[in-house]
Amino acid sequence: MSTAMGSLYSILSLSLVSALALVPPSAPIHAQETSQSQREAMQCPTEPIATVTQAGMDPQRLSRIPARMKQFVETGRIAGAVMLVARHGIVVCLEAVGYQELETQTPMPTDAIFQIRSMTKPVTAVAIMILVEEGRLLLRDPVEKHLPKFRGQMVIESRDGDRVLSSKPPSRPITIRDLLTHTSGMGSWRAYVNSNPGPRAMMTLAEVVGIYSQKPLEFEPGTQWSYSDPGIVILGRIIEVVSEQPYERFVHERIFKPLGMKDSFFFPPAEKRHRRTTGYTLRDGALSKSNGDLYPEGARFASPAAGMNSTALDMAVFCQMMLNGGSYNGVRILSRSSVDMMTAVHVGDLQPGWAGMGWGLGWRVVREPMGTLSLASVGAFAMGSGRGYGWVDPAKDLVGVLLFDGYRAFEVRDTFMAMAAAAIID
Repeated sequence: MSTAMGSLYSILSLSLVSALALVPPSAPIHAQETSQSQREAMQCPTEPIATVTQAGMDPQRLSRIPARMKQFVETGRIAGAVMLVARHGIVVCLEAVGYQELETQTPMPTDAIFQIRSMTKPVTAVAIMILVEEGRLLLRDPVEKHLPKFRGQMVIESRDGDRVLSSKPPSRPITIRDLLTHTSGMGSWRAYVNSNPGPRAMMTLAEVVGIYSQKPLEFEPGTQWSYSDPGIVILGRIIEVVSEQPYERFVHERIFKPLGMKDSFFFPPAEKRHRRTTGYTLRDGALSKSNGDLYPEGARFASPAAGMNSTALDMAVFCQMMLNGGSYNGVRILSRSSVDMMTAVHVGDLQPGWAGMGWGLGWRVVREPMGTLSLASVGAFAMGSGRGYGWVDPAKDLVGVLLFDGYRAFEVRDTFMAMAAAAIID
């Protein structure tokens, strides 16, 4: 491959959309400039037919993907979406459908910036593993070792609805591994929102975690699985304490910057705000603007559980790094041993709320045939939110990213996953 291809963002401009190639094993993505009229006519696959077939994908089947996604827009399921498919290190589909803003009918660009919400969680997990590999913490460390405010935390013994009647000391303190696997007993964010002394966005990460430390656990650590945003937020504070720098700076310096994820951030810069999606929620069968902006003017809280803004392209790079065993573009973020451990099932027989799925360290993992209904392989691992999904399927050597503007459009997600896998012919 020509060295003129350069890095991903060296020739990418805001007015132009890219046709891409991920080159094995970990070379940078290349962006070719295309005009707006060319983009509007472009359909999957974005690469030449010979390249697509070299990746073992059927061009005709790939071309069905944007057409089907457009139908979800036309029926009002989502306002718009960006989808990306890569196999054998080649991006064979990068397409946008629908609208960045419904009211003005502004077309959705492929470089649109989304609030990716819970897709932030695996990024925080990777940051934790970086510190593990540097010998600065252990997964078995009690949280109270790094955050003393958690000493003396209790577990609920009896309750009457939302009212706690009695509590007792837990059998053991919660650990970093408990937080990564959602088995700590920390509650959901709804359990704490009414306790915040003011808007959470205006608080620091340390202040938010200070509130969490004073709440009793919902159950004994390690005995149940319960999805917990506060648990991941606590991990972010541990990263701050151990690294001695703000959580968002550590993630930028150790993950975003080395991977070239130049459109990923927690506090959106003014010059990129025009590329952010509007944000819609499906209410009573119709899309309406949501009021869920995590970053109003003056915001201070960079949520390690749900605070990232990013693009489909950046998240594909992050997923490709995981598929490559921890490296991308000649830069190693994690060891292969860490990637293998993170993407193994760590919750035993506990059910994580999705049929056929297990849970690793920050990732949901397909562990039995029931989890393959969207044509993912056993062993595939994923990150998801109500506004997007990214998955890595090592058995198929496949990466997929779907970001959409709507809320909890799981049918859209499963349809995209199945169509991507169904386009594999070799």
